[in-house]
Amino acid sequence: MKRSEAAELITAVINIRNNADDETAAKNVVAFPAYRKDTAYKAGDRFRYGGELFKVLQDHTSQEDWKPENSPSLYAKILPGQSGTEIGEWVQPDSTNPYMKGDKVTHGGKVWVSSVDNNVWEPGATGTESLWTEVK
Repeated sequence: MKRSEAAELITAVINIRNNADDETAAKNVVAFPAYRKDTAYKAGDRFRYGGELFKVLQDHTSQEDWKPENSPSLYAKILPGQSGTEIGEWVQPDSTNPYMKGDKVTHGGKVWVSSVDNNVWEPGATGTESLWTEVK
C-alpha cells in the first residue's frame, strides 16, 4: 500500500469514528477501537466489543469489572434495525437500547416495523399487535 493510500484509509476511519450515524457505524464496526479498561469514555462514544458495536450511555472511566455484559447502565449494544441500520434479525433489547418507532427487524420469517418508541417486546407475540406492524 502506498503512503498516500494509507493516509486516505486513516482519514476515512477517523471520519467514520467521528461523524458516522449508527447505520454507517454498524456497517464499519472494525473502524472503532476495542473496549479497554481504564479508559475515559464520554456519552455517545462507540467501541467494539465481542465483534459488536456499543454506545456509551454516560461519562465514566472504565474498570475491569465494568465490561458491557456487566454494566447495562453504562453501555448499549447497537442492535440490527436500530437508528436506520440495515434490517437485521430481532434481538431482545435491554431497557437501555430499545427499538424506536420506525426501526425494522426480521422475526419469524417476517419483516416488522416498530410502531412505538422504547419497544422491548417481541414482534408477533400475543398482545404486541399495537407495538409492531408487519411489512407485507
